[in-house]
Parts: sequence; C-alpha cells; structure tokens
Amino acid sequence: VQLQASGGGLVQTGGSLRLSCTASGRSFSSYAMGWFRQAPGKEREFVAAISWKDDSAYYADSVKGRFTISRDNAKNTVYLQTNSLLPEDTVTYYCAASVLAATPRKSDYRYWGQGTQVTVSS
Repeated sequence: VQLQASGGGLVQTGGSLRLSCTASGRSFSSYAMGWFRQAPGKEREFVAAISWKDDSAYYADSVKGRFTISRDNAKNTVYLQTNSLLPEDTVTYYCAASVLAATPRKSDYRYWGQGTQVTVSS
C-alpha cells in the first residue's frame, strides 16, 4: 500500500484545513487508518484513527472536538478535518495504514505516507 497525503498549508489561528490521504492498491477498506503528527526534534504523536470495521473513530485529547477523521472507501481516501487550528498544531501530519485495529500506537501501523505540512500563524 502506498499512501499520498495532501491538503496542508498556511492558515490563521482559528482556521480550518482538510487533509487527505489517498491509498493505492486494493483492500483499502480492510485497513485501519490513522493520522499522526511530528514537530522537528520531537516524537511522532498520535492524532486520530478510524476503524476499518465500523468506522469507529479515536482521537488524541489535544484534538478532540476540533479534528474529525473520516474515510471514503470508494475513493481509497481518509480525511482529517482540522478546525479551530492553533499555533501549536503547526507540524507535519502523516497518514498511516494498519492491518490491525485502529490504535494510537505507531508500531501498529505498517504503511506510512510522506507527510503534509500544516502551518498556523498567530
């Protein structure tokens, strides 16, 4: 599976962006999908994940209520709608695919996209 993330950019505090991640290959619907983010010099951290089974979604506390993860299996795409963006959301966002359940653990994800940069100006 190859993943291609897009949708990052520059936005003002309080603004919104919709990140997309499109997968190549078959069986996209059988993968749990996740979004992670990483600032320079820091560990990659969990943002959100969505189950392959019933579209159950899970979020990090730092983004709960502001970000929404969704998927469109017909388009092999997972989305991350980011609202009420804050300067601390300025990082690179990565999508990932897991053959396991949707979890916050990086090690559970086998496939990773190349990242898309989000910059929030104050």
